[in-house]
Amino acid sequence: MSIIFSLLLISWSIFYWRHNVLNKIAFLLYTNIQYNRDHWHNLLSRLGRIPEQFIDELISRTDIAEIIDHRVPLQRAGSEFRACCPFHNEKTPSFYVSPVKQFYHCFGCGAHGTAISFLMNYDNMEFLDAVDALASQAGMVVPKDAQPDEGAREERASLHEIIERANEWYQAQLKQHPDAPQAVEYLKNRGLDGKTAAAFGVGFAPQGWDNLSKAIGADEAKLKLLADAGLAIEKDEGGYYDRFRERVMFPIEDYRGKLIGFGGRVIGKGEPKYLNSPETKLFHKGSELYGFHRARREIGQRDEVVVVEGYMDVVGLAQCGVPHAVATLGTATTPAHLQRLFRAASKVIFCFDGDRAGRKAAWRAMEIAIPFMQDGRQIKFLLLPDGEDPDSLIRQEGLAAFEQRIVDATALNAFLFDSLTAKLDMSQMDQRAKLATQARPLIQKLPQGNFKSMMYAHLSELVGVTQHEEASAPPVEYQEHFSAAPSTAPSAATPPAQEEMRLHEHVQAAICSLLQKPGLVEIANEFELDTKQSAAGIELLDQLIGMINVQPEINTAQLIERLRDSRHIEKLSQLAIKDLMLEEDQQETYLRDTMVRLERQQLEQQIDSLLQQGLKNLTPTERDHLNALYQRKAKATA
Repeated sequence: MSIIFSLLLISWSIFYWRHNVLNKIAFLLYTNIQYNRDHWHNLLSRLGRIPEQFIDELISRTDIAEIIDHRVPLQRAGSEFRACCPFHNEKTPSFYVSPVKQFYHCFGCGAHGTAISFLMNYDNMEFLDAVDALASQAGMVVPKDAQPDEGAREERASLHEIIERANEWYQAQLKQHPDAPQAVEYLKNRGLDGKTAAAFGVGFAPQGWDNLSKAIGADEAKLKLLADAGLAIEKDEGGYYDRFRERVMFPIEDYRGKLIGFGGRVIGKGEPKYLNSPETKLFHKGSELYGFHRARREIGQRDEVVVVEGYMDVVGLAQCGVPHAVATLGTATTPAHLQRLFRAASKVIFCFDGDRAGRKAAWRAMEIAIPFMQDGRQIKFLLLPDGEDPDSLIRQEGLAAFEQRIVDATALNAFLFDSLTAKLDMSQMDQRAKLATQARPLIQKLPQGNFKSMMYAHLSELVGVTQHEEASAPPVEYQEHFSAAPSTAPSAATPPAQEEMRLHEHVQAAICSLLQKPGLVEIANEFELDTKQSAAGIELLDQLIGMINVQPEINTAQLIERLRDSRHIEKLSQLAIKDLMLEEDQQETYLRDTMVRLERQQLEQQIDSLLQQGLKNLTPTERDHLNALYQRKAKATA
């Protein structure tokens, strides 16, 4: 009996373990699909949604200079073109476009990419939309299995159309409905003028259960469409009633400027004070930002975006001279928001009320933002005086004072440590230990880089821990961060992720040469690469050589698109435009010398590895291999 019970217990344990593992896998897949759409779009293309050959052909048919010149006037500069960068404010041109490489790069802000990347960043398109736009211009048809279902496309078009009609109706009511004066009075009391209200398409939903439904819901199909768009609600007993009543209406646009929903602010004391459209096939509040499409040019020029809590704040700030503000739509900041924000600017300022709820919202935003804090990005927190909104404060103290508040906003690192130490007595050892316990998990989520190392170093100063104090030393994954001056040489304590983010000197030089001139691959083919050796990035170099060998005519932009989902994509993009300061006839010699040094170093590593075992301990096969390595080394040195 006990044996049967034990077997049942083991079976149940295995089932429970598998169930939890599968749940975790499903959760990870869900979150990645939700919040890393660019990566997944690219991954899907590699799984057959958009064949690599199609992307290659699209890049080859696209003139990147022509695509960019239609949006940003270019001037010829030798074999390239240049302009003032459209992604940050500058007076001297540092934005270059290479027709040969089909690549652009700004030496000022670091923006770079292919024609696809340019449309994604400048026109705020998603990956598939950018591919579709370029394909249409090049006279190509995106493979059917990569396009949305035709029925779904038509349904989305119908939803957009009904929302456009509703928006026109709401705006007309603000001008002509008998109850409109109360809405106008509310807007005036909030300091909004008619010009700004018109620019943002502000409207009015009058009192009544079915005003909109009667106006544009001509039949059952239209009423059903209104419900699907989130503008009407179906009754249990049949029929429909309007969702928005007696509210000032703010149309919500997606990143392309298409209407997808509405936000309504109640007039009077009704609840809820703010009401957004529900989730629909067009509107997903966790990924949309109010005012983003309208503000994106200013955001790019300033390389800065201000995130506030409500649409009145966005409209009020824009009227008063802060046109680069956006708002989340009734939800906390999400990873999808951060992706979109950092695609548009390198600096994000969160603006919250200074009360307890505002500080709590700021802390949540910080927790979400930490994984996005790559070197070169900046996040700050502006907490307002109690009882003040951004639009009321800027009217009270003026534009210059409010802009100074933005400048003086608290950086993420200071906000994190100030928040944690506020309730601690740092003169007490146990309190400093508590700080370390609370701060380490947050710092660990930062991307590898200088900022992360500096955060660990500052934590070390606060808690009084050094790498030499073994009794109180942090876990091994933190040890390399607790030194005042990090060593440049990798140590055993260095996490694998940090090791992977660096490229070995010779590997980087070879990759740089091949990216810029893929035709040099024949030189690389003369050498044997051992991908098992420790040179960081050697597998990436081997992958790159393989890609070029399969398609010898491939160009720089095509290679970058194929490697878009690589963890090294930022580094690769930089190498693609790095100035090697070499003449045309020197490039072959440079790559050959680089490959010689790399091969020689790998041979030395293999020889040292065998010698460390001791000659007496080597098998006959290993001895033969050692002799062969010596012969190859002598040949490489000759």
